[in-house]
Amino acid sequence: MAARQWTLCPATTDPAVAEKWLYEWTDVLQQSLRDAESAYRIFFASLKGARKGPRTGAPRFKSRKDTRQSIRFTANARWKITASGRLNLPKTGAVKVKWSRTLPTTPTPVTVIKDAAGRFFASFVIDTDPQADAGRMPATDHTIGIGIDLGLTHFAVLSDGTKIDSLRFLRRAEKKLKKTQRELSRKQKGSKNREKARLKAARAHARVADARHEFHHQLSTKLISENQGIAVEDLSVTGLARTRLAKSVHDAGWASFVNMLQYKAERYGRTLVRIGRCEPTSQTCSTCGVKDGPKPLDVRQWTCPACGTVHDRDVNAAINVKTAAGLAVSACGAPVRPEPVLAQREETGSHGFPTEPRAA
Repeated sequence: MAARQWTLCPATTDPAVAEKWLYEWTDVLQQSLRDAESAYRIFFASLKGARKGPRTGAPRFKSRKDTRQSIRFTANARWKITASGRLNLPKTGAVKVKWSRTLPTTPTPVTVIKDAAGRFFASFVIDTDPQADAGRMPATDHTIGIGIDLGLTHFAVLSDGTKIDSLRFLRRAEKKLKKTQRELSRKQKGSKNREKARLKAARAHARVADARHEFHHQLSTKLISENQGIAVEDLSVTGLARTRLAKSVHDAGWASFVNMLQYKAERYGRTLVRIGRCEPTSQTCSTCGVKDGPKPLDVRQWTCPACGTVHDRDVNAAINVKTAAGLAVSACGAPVRPEPVLAQREETGSHGFPTEPRAA
């Protein structure tokens, strides 16, 4: 969207002018009150235990250090999309828009967002048919699909041996980011030059975030379209972010990537299985199943002491992730657990006690 300025409050002391201005913005002000009411309703319902899911915290005031702004217009606010493709907003007029996609149906509310980098975005709410979304992506012949091992040397290693390099967006732009942050720190607080330096730094950070976001979108869409089922390990990103690898962990953005896989799998009728983080995927031989114990991160290849197979650490972990997912669920939703086998006579009974009944 092209940047447009609108006046939020008239610089006047005339009550009639102020009352007219409030009347024109009544719908927007009421929407803010509805949002606050909804936040408190969810908070109190969470306290009483009447709401499922994690406990919700109390609503908080916006931070004055947060330069993001947003305003939402409902249908009563008399906004519309013109025939020429412009967005006509109250008190602003027709705004030139660069559309990212064609709207499938008529939207109801629109939210105009201004981010920290001074860019404007329009977000629409529309009703879609989930069955139509699932039908847009045909089913594949893969029964279980693939397993994914996320890492730092390679962003993702697939169970079929494919390795996807980590592009290290933050590391590559680190020199430029340091320069912009240094220029910002030298400007006097409250000055116009400081605001210019802040925008420059914010735009540099936004370019890094957008590049990482685009990479995650392209990769997640490719994996979802080519596989009926996907298995991924549930990593403890918060714990890894407390180590010396914190910057690299945040630069990879594993959580954002897995979340994209989650909602795209639900949208297009795919299956995503998350493997527990305690699963010893890097310690188990994917050929014979022998557990060889933990290994330091510098060990990238190892030989199984039982069968002699030479394993690539990441590929072996991806295969184990796929195997663990196959023991729980298949891509079509049918259980694939092995059939129950009757225990042998010498295995029955409680451990530490004889299997034969004692004489009376």
